[in-house]
Amino acid sequence: MAFNTKTSRFSTAARLTVAGVAVAAGSAILAPTASAAPDSDWDRLAQCESGGNWHTNTGNGYYGGLQFSAGTWNGFGGQEFGAFAHHASREEQIVVAERVLAAQGWGAWPSCSKKLGLNSAPTPRTAPGRPAAAPAPAAAATPAAANQQLAQAATVGQLDDIYNGIVAQARNAGVAVPQQVTDLYQSLRAQLSNAVAPVAGQVQGVADQAQGITGQVQNQVQGYAAQLQAALPR
Repeated sequence: MAFNTKTSRFSTAARLTVAGVAVAAGSAILAPTASAAPDSDWDRLAQCESGGNWHTNTGNGYYGGLQFSAGTWNGFGGQEFGAFAHHASREEQIVVAERVLAAQGWGAWPSCSKKLGLNSAPTPRTAPGRPAAAPAPAAAATPAAANQQLAQAATVGQLDDIYNGIVAQARNAGVAVPQQVTDLYQSLRAQLSNAVAPVAGQVQGVADQAQGITGQVQNQVQGYAAQLQAALPR
């Protein structure tokens, strides 16, 4: 009888142990796991850390919406987005913050994370692509190159076209046309204009001579006609 009692006690203890293990296992299965940190968590944290200003530089050695120190920012790859956190976009700062969270947990932001009750799990992220940079404007011609272009002009019209192109290049580059280029343009234009004037005078002289000859011929014809008319019988 005593043996049976011992066996009964042992069986009861064994059953309790097995039941305890089963309950513990069930609790582990049913226990909720931390979900990934949503954007709203990072926005709440930024609001607490920096007033929600993702591009702040407070001057105290911490930068951006999540107040990264330079060492933390550099240590977790922030340099791929900017020299300091406040140079990066909100999304890029969150990418680095997820890396920090994976390594250090929410304790990296001890005061605000505790105040907000943050406990979500880290999630690797990639930042959205930045828009392609606008192409740089064409560089304005250097004074030497501009002067060389101007010197090749053979007429006033060609000279004006070249100078207007130089002005357009300078405007696109956001600079002024060098004064020496403008001076050369005006000098060359005066020279070309003066060279054309004698030729124009010669042309006008030839035209005047032609008109004079035409007048003489007309007078002679009229004289011959008058003589012929007088010689005819009436």
